[in-house]
Amino acid sequence: MNQPAFTSSKSLASTGVLAALAASLCCITPLLAILGGLGGVASTFSWLEPLRPYLVALTVGVLSFAWYQQLKPAPVADDDCGCPVPAKPSLMQSRGFLASVTVLAGLLLTFPYYSARFYPSAALKPVTATNTAPVWQTSSYRIGGMTCEACARHVEHDVQQLPGVQSVRVSYDQGTAQVRYNAAVTPVAQIEKAINGTGYSVLNPSR
Repeated sequence: MNQPAFTSSKSLASTGVLAALAASLCCITPLLAILGGLGGVASTFSWLEPLRPYLVALTVGVLSFAWYQQLKPAPVADDDCGCPVPAKPSLMQSRGFLASVTVLAGLLLTFPYYSARFYPSAALKPVTATNTAPVWQTSSYRIGGMTCEACARHVEHDVQQLPGVQSVRVSYDQGTAQVRYNAAVTPVAQIEKAINGTGYSVLNPSR
């Protein structure tokens, strides 16, 4: 008799995890892009960012209802002798499974707040000796499409790989980037190409 309740709880748990994943997918994708070497896909799910508050609310709502379903007294069935026999849920219908799902959803929802820890910090690169005198310049850019700190760390990571780039500082809050580079080694167009190659876009390209 209580099978529908167990099934409902299982479905709610699945919905909660999917909603939590969707809420943080815009910040998970940049990290996966670096690990897989697919920079252009980093901003694929940035369109989900405006929906994040609603997805968070959906996650909290469905998991709260799932716990309500799980904790309320379960109906019992009678056996052949008329004795009450409580129904036993399967593993995926148990409180332990729902607790694991809740923890997973929590980690997914909070991923944007700790995602930057997975990226190496941008540090000054040693100056490589060349036959020509270095021409140090600092360029500032406005970058569109970033939705969290993971996006900023992704841009820093890719631009830092360019030869001649000494330092990169990207601010997600301000949507800006500052790059110090040797113009004799790396032209500004190459820096802008690297930023655009991450899937985000330079809003003030050089002419």
